[in-house]
This record gives sequence, C-alpha cells and structure tokens, in this order.
Amino acid sequence: MGLCDTFTSLLHTHNCIAITLSAVGAAVVTGVGLSFVQFLLQTFILSGQNLNKYGAKSGAWAVVTGATDGIGREFAGQLASAGFNILIASRSQDKLDAFASELQTKYSVSTKTYAIDFSRRDANAYAGLATILENLDVGVLVNNVGKSHDMPTDFHEVPLIDHEDIVEININATIKVARLIVPGMISRRRGLILNLGSFAGAVPSPMLATYSGSKAFLTTWSRALAAELSPRGVDVQLVNTYFVVSSMSKIRRATAMIPMPSTYVRSVLSKIGLQGDFTTPYWTHGILAYAMSFVPSAWVISYTLNLHKDIRRRALKKREREAAAAKKD
Repeated sequence: MGLCDTFTSLLHTHNCIAITLSAVGAAVVTGVGLSFVQFLLQTFILSGQNLNKYGAKSGAWAVVTGATDGIGREFAGQLASAGFNILIASRSQDKLDAFASELQTKYSVSTKTYAIDFSRRDANAYAGLATILENLDVGVLVNNVGKSHDMPTDFHEVPLIDHEDIVEININATIKVARLIVPGMISRRRGLILNLGSFAGAVPSPMLATYSGSKAFLTTWSRALAAELSPRGVDVQLVNTYFVVSSMSKIRRATAMIPMPSTYVRSVLSKIGLQGDFTTPYWTHGILAYAMSFVPSAWVISYTLNLHKDIRRRALKKREREAAAAKKD
C-alpha cells in the first residue's frame, strides 16, 4: 500500500510539473504572439498623434537644432508644412537665413534663426537663445544636433577633443536646450520633445564607444524625462535611428534599410505616440530592432565590432585612394 501511495504521489507531482510547464510555455508563446501583433499594428497599420495636439496651425512654434542639413532640415520643413512656425538653430548664419527664407516662401510660416556652435561651452550663446525663446509658444522641440566619430576607431586613438565634442553636443547641448523650453511646455500643459537616438545607443558599439555611450545616455534620460513630464501634458520620445542618407552617416544612396531623410522624418511624424517613450518608427529599422530583441546581446556586440572593423578598413582604403589621386593632380 505504501509503494502504491508513493507511486501515486510521484505521478501526481509529475502531472503538476507538466501542467505548470505547459502553462508557462503557453504564456510565453501568447506573450510573443501578442508582441508580434502589436509590432505589426504599430509599424504598418496604426497612425500616431495628430500634430494639432501640439499646436500645429494654431500659432505654435517648432524648434529644431542642427536644422540646415539632413534629418534636421527635413524636420523643419515637414513641421512647417504641418503648420508650425519654425525656429532653427545651427552654426552657419548664412545657411540659416537661406533656409528660413525658403520656409517662409514655401509654407507661409513665421521663422526665426539662431546661429550657435553647440560644441562650445558658451553660456552667453545659450542666454541669447533663451531671450529668443522667452515669448514663444513652443509646441515641439526636435533635439537633432549630433556628432559622431569620423569613422569607427579604437577609443585610445581618438583625439580627446573629439570625445569632448561628442559629449558636449550629444548630451550637454540637448540638456541645455530642453531646460530652456520645458518650463513653458509645462505651463501650457502641451508639448512634444523628440530626441534623436541611435541603434548605437541601444547596442554597445565598439570602435564608436563615446558616441555609443552618448546615445545610451539619451535613451535613459529621455525615458526618465518622459515619466516626469507625461502627467504634465508633455510627451517625450527617444527616436531610435539606424542609418539614414546624410552627411553624418556618409551614405549617399538610399536602400530599403537606409532611407532618405524626407522618408525617414515622414515616418517619425506619422508614428508619434504609438510606441511610448522609445520608438523605432521607420519600418525596416523596426523589423531589425524587433529581430535583435531575440538575439543574445554578446553576439550583437561581437557582430558590431566585426562590422566596424570592416567599415574602418574600407574607409582607410578610400582615403588612400583619394590621397593618391590628389597627388597625381
């Protein structure tokens, strides 16, 4: 009888374990399935917030840093098209003036410009920007200005000034500009802040260590700021970006994975609010990010290191060819 009871107990225990494992497995499969459905809806079907929520067509302003080229220029143009007045900030006053005139003519919006070198630790420059912003109803801030390494390079071979510039532009300038604008957004209980991030911030990127670290900072900072400001009517999003055709990426030809700035910015503005405080809005970038979430991080880091070694090798060969051609001339 005792042996029979023991066997029955073991069988019962085995059944409980099997049922538990089956339930856990079903929950995992269901969770993955639901996340995949959510990914498909957010990436291909659903539309984001209407920009009117942030003051488009109501006299509000959009502020865009690094606005005379590439992604920043597209943000300024598409936000003007949506009905925002535009304040653009970059280094070259000549480029700013020409672009502001173009925006006024094309979209019949008001514009302001501010020439500033975001790599400089110049308190007077930010005081001047504060004066311009003081009486503006800013509905949108696009923290686009950024700096990367010229090419993938080992940390110890990068000049110290380059490390300092990356930190000053990607981190400190972003904080300083946001600090000027956020109080007004809170008082109006309306605002959108878009911080341009990078896959290099989501994945530790060897040979781009300081740039990668600066973008990782933006990810954490943006998500923390979003939690603070959301109850006060201000939305904050880190825009996770892979390669885009631009002078920074040094890529000139668009592909399915590497869009033109106009295509990329259109996808960002059409998906506002769908993915919370961390968004990968462009569809191929989203697919890549989703796939990477199932891959061990150690493998991704190793792959990234090998990729960057290859990019550096090709960049150095190109530099050698250009130097040889220049000597012939």
